[in-house]
Amino acid sequence: MDPVLEILEKDARTSPDEIAKLTKLKKEEVKKRIKKYEKEGVILKYKAVINKELIKDSSREVRALIEVNIVPQKDLGFDHIAERIYSFPEVTSCILVSGTYDLLLVVEGKDLHTVSSFVAEKLSPMENVRGTVTHFLLKKYKEDGIMLRRKEANKRIAISY
Repeated sequence: MDPVLEILEKDARTSPDEIAKLTKLKKEEVKKRIKKYEKEGVILKYKAVINKELIKDSSREVRALIEVNIVPQKDLGFDHIAERIYSFPEVTSCILVSGTYDLLLVVEGKDLHTVSSFVAEKLSPMENVRGTVTHFLLKKYKEDGIMLRRKEANKRIAISY
């Protein structure tokens, strides 16, 4: 992969000047590559990784991983049904996987009821959906290669006999 992309993937706030120094490319060449990657859709978005557990508000959303078993449609394969599923606003990610299930979804809702209603009323009744397994996310330790919690000192009292 292009070193410019590798640097931006690790930290999207790295300036073209910094990237030029790190890669020994000219600043204009770095800017040209970035603009080209944005135009071609290689770079889709710049994003911050946010530790939502540290945000003190009442609007924290519930997230779930949902495994979906589907029957691929003749002449359309998995793509057509996947497109129908990822079109729902509750679905934030949709990935074709190997193994027991075909699709892995990340679904968000304001509470457990919202996510379970999505599964029961929208996802499960769909034609070609054979089954689902829902896993509610309880706590994130690491996201996009970044540890979300710093290790705390062990506060337990040592017991000796």
